[in-house]
Amino acid sequence: MALDQSFVGRTYPPADSYEVGREKIREFARAIGDANPAYSDPEAARKLGYEDVIAPPTFIFTVTYRAAVQVVGDPALGLDYSRVVHGDQKFAYVRPVRAGDVLSVTSTIEAIKSLAGNDVIDVRGEVRDADGALVVTAVTKLVARAAGEEEK
Repeated sequence: MALDQSFVGRTYPPADSYEVGREKIREFARAIGDANPAYSDPEAARKLGYEDVIAPPTFIFTVTYRAAVQVVGDPALGLDYSRVVHGDQKFAYVRPVRAGDVLSVTSTIEAIKSLAGNDVIDVRGEVRDADGALVVTAVTKLVARAAGEEEK
């Protein structure tokens, strides 16, 4: 069953804030195999003009995913998360995420489409710092696969 188009434009309240820790950034950088010293060495980051270590660009998914749970878990939307696959991810940065940032995310449903029986939903997450300044906008595309004939 296709998702309700009336949800396009719906904005969910900001998720609980997330304090970015220096060690979390280091762990993430190690996990993705990125040895950039700006991700692990405060002095190296300062030499590049940052106050503290900065996070790899994809680190922000850690934060935006927590907020997107509100959208995919909204029972009124009717998205069957057991059928969802990650379709795409885009980030538009105003500035890098850095250790010590306290971030909050507001999620908005940007689009809902039905393609070949699959539901495709775009969720925009606006990530703001403790002062309310925009840090990054993340757009996540989720695809809810159509049920097969044997599953109906």
